[in-house]
Amino acid sequence: MIRIDLNCDMGESVGDRQTGADEAVMPWITSANIACGFHAGDSSVMRRTVAAAIAEGVAIGAHVGLPDREGFGRRVMQLDAQIAYDITVVQVGALQAVARSLGARVDHVKPHGALYHMLDADAALGDAVARAIRDVAPGLRVVGRSGGPWLAQAEHLGLAVLHEVFADRAYRGDGGLLARSEPGACIDSPQAAADQAVQLVREQRVKAADDQVLALRADTLCIHGDRDDAEAMARTIRERLEQAGIEVARPPRD
Repeated sequence: MIRIDLNCDMGESVGDRQTGADEAVMPWITSANIACGFHAGDSSVMRRTVAAAIAEGVAIGAHVGLPDREGFGRRVMQLDAQIAYDITVVQVGALQAVARSLGARVDHVKPHGALYHMLDADAALGDAVARAIRDVAPGLRVVGRSGGPWLAQAEHLGLAVLHEVFADRAYRGDGGLLARSEPGACIDSPQAAADQAVQLVREQRVKAADDQVLALRADTLCIHGDRDDAEAMARTIRERLEQAGIEVARPPRD
């Protein structure tokens, strides 16, 4: 049977300001990428989201972002390698502490937003973030863009990697994601996103916005928790994957 991990970016509320519908989404996913207080989230939101993940048997991941709450971590920043290392150590360490306090452990690390793409574009930043993960928590897996250079860097440093594909985002012909400012960058129809998810997982390929067909390794499939329809998106994709004979489960450990 074909198997896929279904991950979601979540834990992005701050205080009384609610973002997403984490409790409604959690039953449909198998891995949660939890904001660590830099681009979004706070200590109480982290605790609640970790607790919800534990209750549903969902793998816990640190969603490491830029220190840019105003821009939700989606704006490119000038960042030197030492700062990239430091913010990664702090965020991974914080989520580890929260998880440990609840009797759980962190499974993986995924960069968020602009940082996700900056690591593929800048080898020095990519090396710094991978080294930070290795130094603070060498057993954690790292999640990154399928086929991207950052995953190769992380693997070279001895980290286990998960190649990520996206159900609710459109692709460029070079394998990157279409910028959110471009028309059609986000797939808003749960049915269309589910179609793309099944194709990515069963065929390991997807049609890009310029009609090129991309071959992509799919270890984990991402949806976004900050959407207004996040619960419907997660449920529709999960149901369609299972109807297609695909097992949705946390990625196995070697």
